[in-house]
Amino acid sequence: MPHRVQSPAQERARKEGRGITKWVTAREAFWIALEALRSHKLRSFLTLLGVVIATTTLIVVMSVVNGMNLYIAEHIANLGTNTFVLHQFQWAQGFDSFLNARRRNKPIRIEDYEFLRDNLQGYQQIGAMANLRPSPPARYKGRVIDEITLNAMTASFAEIGREKVEKGRYLNDADYQHNARVCVIGPDLVEKLFPNSDPLDSEIQVAGLPFRVIGVTERQGSTFGQSQDNFAIVPLSTFRTIWMGRPELLVYIKAPDGRHMLELQDEVRALMRARRHVPYREDDTFGINASDTLMSAWKNLTGTIFAVTIGLVAVFMVVGGIVIMNIMLASVTERTHEIGIRKSLGARRHDILWQFVFESGMMASMGGIAGVLFAVVIARAVNLYFTAEIPLSAVVVGVSLSTAVGLFFGIYPAKKAARLDPIEALRSEN
Repeated sequence: MPHRVQSPAQERARKEGRGITKWVTAREAFWIALEALRSHKLRSFLTLLGVVIATTTLIVVMSVVNGMNLYIAEHIANLGTNTFVLHQFQWAQGFDSFLNARRRNKPIRIEDYEFLRDNLQGYQQIGAMANLRPSPPARYKGRVIDEITLNAMTASFAEIGREKVEKGRYLNDADYQHNARVCVIGPDLVEKLFPNSDPLDSEIQVAGLPFRVIGVTERQGSTFGQSQDNFAIVPLSTFRTIWMGRPELLVYIKAPDGRHMLELQDEVRALMRARRHVPYREDDTFGINASDTLMSAWKNLTGTIFAVTIGLVAVFMVVGGIVIMNIMLASVTERTHEIGIRKSLGARRHDILWQFVFESGMMASMGGIAGVLFAVVIARAVNLYFTAEIPLSAVVVGVSLSTAVGLFFGIYPAKKAARLDPIEALRSEN
């Protein structure tokens, strides 16, 4: 008998009919799963507990890690746009490496800064900073702050540093050249020393010496509970004259754009190695640090934490999947007569198969959604005291993973249901 060729309209109608059938099967599986969850609330809770715990754990950990990444990037690893730092040490290295570097590396001095300032090509800005240890007190009339951070900087930090002036002005070249006793202060000093007055042009005592306030910076907030606004900035030249002739420096170099960052880092490395006569085969006797250096070290740490979490989540997911499979097997036994009726009315094997697979997947996805809701509540509570930011990817991964677990562990019960003989199934008691 010749094969009958279907017209395009018939072929399209057949495909649409198949799509409608799948949609009806999926919708029916959804309502059956929902009814099963509603009818057996305790069993449903115990069935989905593993999936809920796994999803909640995964999303909460991803939220905390994501929040910490954003926090570190904004408050700690933020050296400024297209900026890197030359320091005595490489930051975020192992303890043994740090001890070796401490014995080998010499501090960065003012001569190194001036050498780079005069010989380095292609930078946008270069600046040096030092700070005074221990932290000195600050005083204005009868008000005292026992400890402040005293930073000494070059005038170029107006374009390099994170501190932006809100009132007044920043240090300038004239202040640096004339060793002026002027300072730019943070909002904490304004609040504590000048609660009811304008600090500009007032004279405060820093470590017992008078400095005229020429500017106030914008508020930066706190990092791990430590205020970032409790500081005063003085010219580096003044700092050298009063406190320390050859301070240990951090040299900040700002590139014109991200494309030239690596080129400038390589040039700084070459100049410093030549200046310090470092042999070709020996390591650097200084550290070149960029934001990605800190972020890379931080992400290595959080990657370890996340790997442990994934192992824990995998255990919960497998346990949850096994429980779902067990419940689905019990469901197949309970509904054997129903399966026989469906088959006798024309339901095919794959209809039964997909119904139970969908039902298992829907149950697990509901557990995943419940886990997402719990995770949102926990993440918001954590964010009140620490930091947590739920990424959309965590929600997608959580729900997708729980659904996939349900689909995988629902295959065996679904196959068992699909293989039932309709006659034998009809003979079974409800």
